[in-house]
Amino acid sequence: MKKQRRLIAAVLLMLAALGTVQAREWSLKECIDYALQNNITLQKSRLSVKSAQEDLLQSRAGLLPSLSASTNQNLNYRPWIESAAGGGAPSSVDKVYYNGSYSLSANWTVWNGNRNRNTIKRNRLLTELAEAQTEVSAATIQEQIAQLYVQILYSTEALRVSEQSLNTSQTNEDRGREMLRVGKMSRADLAQLTAQRAQEEYNLVAAQSTLADYKRQLKQLLQITDGEVFDVVVPPSTDEMALQPIPSVSNVYLAAVECRPELKAAQLALAGSDVNIKIARALRLPTVSLGGAFNTNTSSTSHNAWGTQLKTHLDMGAGLTVSIPLFDNRTQRTALNKALIERQGYLLDLKDRQTALYANIENYWLQATTHQSKFKAAKESVKSAQESFDLLSEQFRLGLKNIIQLMTGKNNLVAAQQNALQSKYLAILNLDLLQFYQTGKMR
Repeated sequence: MKKQRRLIAAVLLMLAALGTVQAREWSLKECIDYALQNNITLQKSRLSVKSAQEDLLQSRAGLLPSLSASTNQNLNYRPWIESAAGGGAPSSVDKVYYNGSYSLSANWTVWNGNRNRNTIKRNRLLTELAEAQTEVSAATIQEQIAQLYVQILYSTEALRVSEQSLNTSQTNEDRGREMLRVGKMSRADLAQLTAQRAQEEYNLVAAQSTLADYKRQLKQLLQITDGEVFDVVVPPSTDEMALQPIPSVSNVYLAAVECRPELKAAQLALAGSDVNIKIARALRLPTVSLGGAFNTNTSSTSHNAWGTQLKTHLDMGAGLTVSIPLFDNRTQRTALNKALIERQGYLLDLKDRQTALYANIENYWLQATTHQSKFKAAKESVKSAQESFDLLSEQFRLGLKNIIQLMTGKNNLVAAQQNALQSKYLAILNLDLLQFYQTGKMR
């Protein structure tokens, strides 16, 4: 059994050493920068921005006149043509002939109730909306990375606690074997120490699995698919980081209203609906447009030269068109009503996002306050549990305490250490998220 434990410990040390050699360590900033460049969701959002920009360019070009050229070439065959005077046979050349037409036309919408200019405004807002939605995705990804990163830091510290607990259990088991040898411990008590050591080995493997899973989730979020071992930089975390002053909910919310992209996106959508209302109302107004064209044609039946035909058959014209909608089967009324309904929906969406933003900030504030208080209490608990376990260990060595008391003291110490670590890192996480909502930057 002792050789088996040593073999397991040696394998774990070899794996840890191998991971240390091969793994690239990522800082939080490196993770965020890499995700902002390579995350597929963000790349799709950027494509949406480019598509919106193309729509904006097209609407701007709609202010300019349109110009088009066309030509039509026809080959004709007339097998039974009317005979010439005197009953002569028709010429075979006259049976097959061709003609061609050529035109150049231009059209310019002078005024259509400002629908064209309002379309430009709407497409500009849609471009800004697409950019804001990209910022929303980026902010969401940054929050997810921060949460996973802190979970990795906590799991790393928890793994160290599990390793220390296993070492303590192994020491207690070895001490128990010596006490059994000299007759100061029964085999039943030794079996309990062995069972506790086995449980600590299980807890260590579970902690390693938990840490590996958090790293896998972060690696997936970064869209990393290579086989390189992934690890993160473990920065020094002090108690002061978890105990720093917590900003008020109102201060964070007022700052977040100015910088959070989800509110900006909702406001842009609302502004776009106002423009849609103007466009719908303009459908009842007249449309004024100018048009002009050059037309000419040629034919093989003419005895004139091709250039002469182009010149003599040339027609030029220009005109002013005024189109006044009289009855459009309720098209304009339906468009206006739907635009008004759309605006009400966007207004509700804005209010909903404001409420959700305040709720998120309040939740982070509550979590930061709660875990900060828990951390303060857990620090005292760890201190007292450590002193108690040290005393129990000494009394156990002297035979003054039994195995149950020793195991209970050890379990209390491990639980206190885990609680302190969890509350510490959760306090740091929620403080960082409050700062992110307040400044738009992750610490």
